[in-house]
Amino acid sequence: MKYDFDTIVPRRGTSSYKWDTSEEENTLPMWVADMDFRTAPDIIEALQERVMHGVFGYTKVPDTYYDAVVRWFGNRHRWQVDSRWIVYTSGVVPALSAIIKALTEPGDKVIVQTPAYNCFYSSIRNNGCELSANKLIYRDGRYTIDFDDLEAKTVNPKAKILLLCNPHNPVGRVWTPEELQRIGDICLRNKVFVVADEIHCELTYNGHNYTPFASLSEHFQQNSVTCISPSKAFNLAGLQIANIIAADEELRRCIDHAININEVCDVNPFGVIATIAAYNKGGRWLDALRKYLWKNYEFLCHFFTERLPQYHVLPLEGTYLVWVDCRVSGIGSDDMTRQLQEQQHLMVNSGTMYGPGGEGFIRLNIACPRTLLADGLERIARVLK
Repeated sequence: MKYDFDTIVPRRGTSSYKWDTSEEENTLPMWVADMDFRTAPDIIEALQERVMHGVFGYTKVPDTYYDAVVRWFGNRHRWQVDSRWIVYTSGVVPALSAIIKALTEPGDKVIVQTPAYNCFYSSIRNNGCELSANKLIYRDGRYTIDFDDLEAKTVNPKAKILLLCNPHNPVGRVWTPEELQRIGDICLRNKVFVVADEIHCELTYNGHNYTPFASLSEHFQQNSVTCISPSKAFNLAGLQIANIIAADEELRRCIDHAININEVCDVNPFGVIATIAAYNKGGRWLDALRKYLWKNYEFLCHFFTERLPQYHVLPLEGTYLVWVDCRVSGIGSDDMTRQLQEQQHLMVNSGTMYGPGGEGFIRLNIACPRTLLADGLERIARVLK
């Protein structure tokens, strides 16, 4: 079956955070991490059937939901999850906040490999904890992990958690099994618990295969929890659904208690229905999406090579978020994003919002029809040329 990713779906005026934050009609948003594609037809059909029922009361999550999650990760990623390990909640960010609340005391340190997803910082801060930045090494146009620094950070007795982003947002790395093994060994040795944000796990390219951190060993599985959601891969963020996978029963009880304290224990019926449809019937659509996104990335790389060769586009191993090194311009990230919006009505993300190591970079969301991507790139060229 052929899927359509080229048709522009008008989103302005739909209370879209991405499109309606700016009131200017000619603004093109390439910032917030949701896609401008309709979701998989099987998901739409399942949601339409549920809408026609017409009654939208409180939802009891059925066994078929857990079955769909277990089957998907077993078949797609060779990770055998027990349905009893799954704790549902309203999103990955609420999940991260609840886990930090469950596993730390105010004043504890949470390690983050920076630059990293900006909501990591607010989740740490809101729970009274302190950031411990394990800054990624940027060398020869690629990011790697500073394992010596990670060891030093985990030795600190106040360090309780490593927030692992796998695949990594915003730098686009898909951590290899070898890298994950070293991370896990260091954290085990120094009694630091791993919280793996793997929300972008379905979006990988060209042999860069996603490895669930917890799948590497029984020890890692017991010393970690994993946060997943179909929201990024199937464009379902507004339906507010995510899962925490925790193998340890006592840990699950602590997390479940924190989720209830944070009042994010209820989910809506549409998130449940969409997750079941996505994991049971969405595989072929997802495969087609990944091919389209990769073609978008190739289009962007060719554009930069031809028109803006002085700027380095980072290799995209995973996510649909492209990290661009703009330091040669001498313009700070905040000034650059401001110029793009003021002069060309283009919204992109400044690297500074991703913490230490982000200055001088911008993040571009390429999950849109190629005509919109081409428009955005032309706007960038008019400012950065």
